[in-house]
Amino acid sequence: MSVIEFLRSDIFLVVLLAICILLFILYIINVANLRKLRKSYLTFMKKLGNGQDFDEMLRGYINRVEQVEKKNSEIISYCKVIDENIKRCSQKVGLVRYNAFKDTGSDLSFALAILDDFNNGVVLNGIYARDCSNIYAKPIENGESKYVLSNEEKEAIYKAINDVK
Repeated sequence: MSVIEFLRSDIFLVVLLAICILLFILYIINVANLRKLRKSYLTFMKKLGNGQDFDEMLRGYINRVEQVEKKNSEIISYCKVIDENIKRCSQKVGLVRYNAFKDTGSDLSFALAILDDFNNGVVLNGIYARDCSNIYAKPIENGESKYVLSNEEKEAIYKAINDVK
């Protein structure tokens, strides 16, 4: 008997039918087991959630965590903008008090440097005399000025840049 004759025989059809019936029975058993497993899973999740649906609780927590992560990224980006803005704010100060004239008592004259993080800003020089007081301002860029600076102004800038008290 050849293979083609066997495939056309009644025995082959009976064997094929028996295999199909067996597969159908296995399918029904698997569906029943899956239902039982799903029911057991749902019961377990309710017990785990103390009567509430634990799966829904987890989804809610995940949603809240995602919202927190989004807020955190917004906060981080806002902080970066603030950090960049702070660099341009006056944050370095150097003060030198001195006696501009020998005939005046105390150190009533001053040089005051006010700089940002890039060492840009202004140096103010207040000169006190018995009959008048004057204040002069000079712009500072990168720690230097295009105007001639007095020793006291240079010292005030140095103190501001190097955070010397």
